[in-house]
Amino acid sequence: MATRIPLVATRCSTKQARQTSLCTASHKAVSSATKRSLLLSSIILASSTKPLRASRQSAAMASRLLDAHVHVWAPLEEARSGRFPYYGQMLGSNAGANEPPMAGHVDILLQAMQEAGVSGAMIVQPSNHLYDHSYVTSVLQAHPGKFIGCLLADPTPGGGRAAAIEQLADEHGYRAVRFNPYLWPDGEKMTNEVGRAMYAKAGELGLPVGHMPFKGFLVHVSEIEQLLQDYPATKAIIDHCGFCQCADLQSEEWQRLLGLAKYPQLYVKASAFFRVSSQAYPYPDAMLGLKALVDAFGAERVMWGTDFPWVTEKCGYTKAWSILDDYEAAVGQKLLTQQQRQWVFGNTLASLFPGAFHS
Repeated sequence: MATRIPLVATRCSTKQARQTSLCTASHKAVSSATKRSLLLSSIILASSTKPLRASRQSAAMASRLLDAHVHVWAPLEEARSGRFPYYGQMLGSNAGANEPPMAGHVDILLQAMQEAGVSGAMIVQPSNHLYDHSYVTSVLQAHPGKFIGCLLADPTPGGGRAAAIEQLADEHGYRAVRFNPYLWPDGEKMTNEVGRAMYAKAGELGLPVGHMPFKGFLVHVSEIEQLLQDYPATKAIIDHCGFCQCADLQSEEWQRLLGLAKYPQLYVKASAFFRVSSQAYPYPDAMLGLKALVDAFGAERVMWGTDFPWVTEKCGYTKAWSILDDYEAAVGQKLLTQQQRQWVFGNTLASLFPGAFHS
C-alpha cells in the first residue's frame, strides 16, 4: 500500500532532480488558481464559440491526435434485430435498461474524429454489449490501422476468463484488456484466482490491462497495486484519472493515484474530464490534475481520451480536444510544453501499441 504523502512532497524527492523542477511548476499552478478564477469565467463563455480553432491548434502542436478512450455500440435497430444485441445494465447510464441514452455507432465517431482532426483511437468494449465483442470486432475489421480494440475481461463463473482473452487477441487482434471490477461475483476481488490468471495471461500476450474504478479509486487501489506488484511484466492503465475528483488534489485518492507512479509499467488516461471536474468547461481543476499526472508519471505515461460518445452530451467531441488550449488561454501561460503535448495527445498511445495506427 502506498504511503500517504502530500502531493508536492511526493513529486519532490531530492534523489530525483527532474521531479523537483516539475514539482515547482505544479505548485505554482495550484497556488495561483484562485487568482485566475475571474479570468476563467470570461474564457468559459468565449471558448464556446471557437471549438474548431482550438482543436486545430492542438493538432498543430502534436504530431498526431490519438484518442485513448472511446466506446462504440451498435445502432438501436441492429441491437433489437439480434445482429449485435445489447446485454445487461449500462454503467454510467440513467436508463433502466441496456439501451444507451445516445447513439454511439462508428459512423458518428468517424465523423467526429474527422472534424476534430483525430487520426486514430482505442475502442473500449462497452458494457451494454457485455462479452459479445461482435460489433467492436466488425469495426476493427472494417478500419484496420484506424482503431485498436480493448476487450472486456469475463471473470464470471463459467465465463470466458483467460481463454477468451487469448482467443480475442489471437483471432481478432485485440490489443488491450479492460478489468471492470463490478463484473466479479459478489464478494470477489480482481486479485482472486481468476483475476490473477487473466492478468498474467494479458501480460504473456503483451496486452495492457485497463482498470475502471468507476465507484471510487480508494475502493480498488489496493487490488490494483497488488496486481502491479505481483505481475510487473503486465502493463496496466488507469482509466479517467482513476475517477479521482479534481476539486482537491491533496485528497487521499489523488495521493494514492500519484503514488502509483513508482510502477514503471503503469499508464494513466487523462480522459473524461467531465466525470472528475467540479467546474465548468474548460475544467480548470481537471487541468491542474492533468499537470499533476504529467509531473508524477511523465508525459510519456499519460494519454488523452474523450470517452466518446458520453462526451457528446457534455462539451462535445471536438471541444474535448480544445480543453487544454482554452484553459491555457484563460490563465495566460502554458501548462504543458510542446513535447509534453505531443506525448499526451498521441505519442503515448502510439508508443504503448507500436505499429497499431497507420491510417
